[in-house]
Amino acid sequence: MNYKQFILSLLVLSAISCKEQNKHLYKIEGRQITINDSLPSNTEIEGFIKPYREHITKDLDSILAYAVDTYTKSDGRFNTAIGNFMADAIYEQANPVFKSRTGKDIDLVILNHGGIRSIISKGNITAKTAFELMPFENSLVVVSLKGSQIDSLINYLIQNKVANPISQLKLSVDKNFNVLSATIKGNNIDTNKTYYVATNDYLYNGGGNMTFFKPNEGLYNLDYKIRNVLIDYFKKVDTINPVIDDRFIQIK
Repeated sequence: MNYKQFILSLLVLSAISCKEQNKHLYKIEGRQITINDSLPSNTEIEGFIKPYREHITKDLDSILAYAVDTYTKSDGRFNTAIGNFMADAIYEQANPVFKSRTGKDIDLVILNHGGIRSIISKGNITAKTAFELMPFENSLVVVSLKGSQIDSLINYLIQNKVANPISQLKLSVDKNFNVLSATIKGNNIDTNKTYYVATNDYLYNGGGNMTFFKPNEGLYNLDYKIRNVLIDYFKKVDTINPVIDDRFIQIK
């Protein structure tokens, strides 16, 4: 074999050896690894996160206010003390923000019953209470709706037949759920007027089947998380004592 033949043979062998071979999955195996207290902790990692954990725990456990009773979202049929508290707190905290940016007032607030994720227990209220009530990252938005669209909002409340939190809106229905009266801030609803409705971004985008927000006359994002609204409100007040009232009732 001469030199050229030798080199050619090497190239052929190299090409053959580098040729990609087809591979087929033969078997998949797995095993369950139980995570429990028996697993040893990593002291290095524990030492690293300890100051952060202590800082967060201190913030969450700091006392902000006091609740005179325990409040749950099941303590009323069409409105509840805890729902009224949340909607009223949002109105009180958000309206000054909206007013400073637009020169307008929020007309009403609506949330969803399912969005209340915990109770408020009698006793000290902490920042952790707000995280338990609203563990999601939902933020406040204000939607401009014509008075004619408010009818759709009211129909939603009637058909839903649960205590969706509302503020500044009063609604009464008869035994057959026909509307007896509906007012916003004590005034009859004007179909030609534009109303500014505060809610959260999840509901605005159709969550909870609230489809009445679209179309609309405009949207304002307040960049204010519901959870932060509650924390700010707790800090402002000394004691909370919400009640079930007549903002949504059925007269039989």
